Amino acid sequence: MNKKAIKKVVLAYSGGLDTSIIVKWLQDTYQCEVVTFTADIGQGEEVELARAKAKSAGVKDIFIEDLREQFAADFVFPMFRANAIYEGEYLLGTAIARPLISKRLVEIAHQVGADAISHGATGKGNDQVRFELAAYALDAEIEVIAPWREWDLSSRESLMNFAKKHKIEIDYQKQNSKSPYSMDANLLHISYEGDVLEDPWSPPPEEMWRWTVSPENAPDQAETVEITYEKGDIISINGEKMSPATVIQWLNQHAGAHGIGRNDIVENRFVGMKSRGCYETPAGTVMLKAHRAMESLTLDREAAHLKDELMPKYAELIYNGFWFAPEREMLQAAIDQTQKSVSGTVRLKLYKGAVTVSGRKSANSLFSKKIATFEDDQGAYNQKDAAGFIKLNALRLRLRGGEG
Repeated sequence: MNKKAIKKVVLAYSGGLDTSIIVKWLQDTYQCEVVTFTADIGQGEEVELARAKAKSAGVKDIFIEDLREQFAADFVFPMFRANAIYEGEYLLGTAIARPLISKRLVEIAHQVGADAISHGATGKGNDQVRFELAAYALDAEIEVIAPWREWDLSSRESLMNFAKKHKIEIDYQKQNSKSPYSMDANLLHISYEGDVLEDPWSPPPEEMWRWTVSPENAPDQAETVEITYEKGDIISINGEKMSPATVIQWLNQHAGAHGIGRNDIVENRFVGMKSRGCYETPAGTVMLKAHRAMESLTLDREAAHLKDELMPKYAELIYNGFWFAPEREMLQAAIDQTQKSVSGTVRLKLYKGAVTVSGRKSANSLFSKKIATFEDDQGAYNQKDAAGFIKLNALRLRLRGGEG
């Protein structure tokens, strides 16, 4: 890429140490104008603080947007219709946020006539792949600048020295008191990597967790929650209608208070290495349990089983950054087709780190008490029919067993 050809770049900007340095680095290295984009996707920090920092860095065009509802409705909810979970454990909290940020980066680049977009993801992680695959899917000709793959700033110390040299405003008190972990937060989850977590045998320190109490210290009284679905999406909790983002916020607060949603995982990154991460996903843990309970009552057996077979591929596509790929869209269409009947209410208990289903009901229920009962079914099911069913299914086994 010809550095001199870049006149304007849109940067995914948090206002933290890394992206504050990237602003200056882009200005110096590419001799270009930098436009910043800061998304509020529920990370819990005051995003407006980024405006003052961007201004002090000489940025003229500053975009700050509240994307919480769009994130919840258009990304998180569709993912949970699929019951997506990567490698049996990870609820994809970081991965699902990246396509939305990339989408807005590309849209803003078009709006302001920028030549490129930029992000602060490192060359070791999954996020660089997610940001860039999404961007290229939306604009095949977009240029992407990834400073961590170009510069020689390889440590926090070198970043701090760069900031000092170029008089970049850094909250040193905050830097000295910040968490030692690499953290990512949004409406759905918060993740922790680095420091003592780089040893898979070391337990995560209790003081690390921010959204959940320890199950041991959770209340001794269970909390009962009723979640109502319409076509696979939550529309109300305990009879109160809520927006998608409000649903997630409510569940995070209540489930986190009961010690629900902690996870300690060693996962396989798309770039090839194994990585140990700890996650807090209180709302997602409850949503997965509740949605599967609702489907158990309303989905046909074969549709449900096929959906479960498709899920690992769907989850892998999200994890690897293929949200805007045709195969993910194809799977989403199939998944959404199954959700037409997934309406009703699930009752759950939240207690000391566990989510337990205690009831489910639906006008679309496929459960027939008349047929399933252990009492007199008055001829609704003829048990003698099972003999022929078993014989036909056993035929190939008996033939095989009779060989030789």
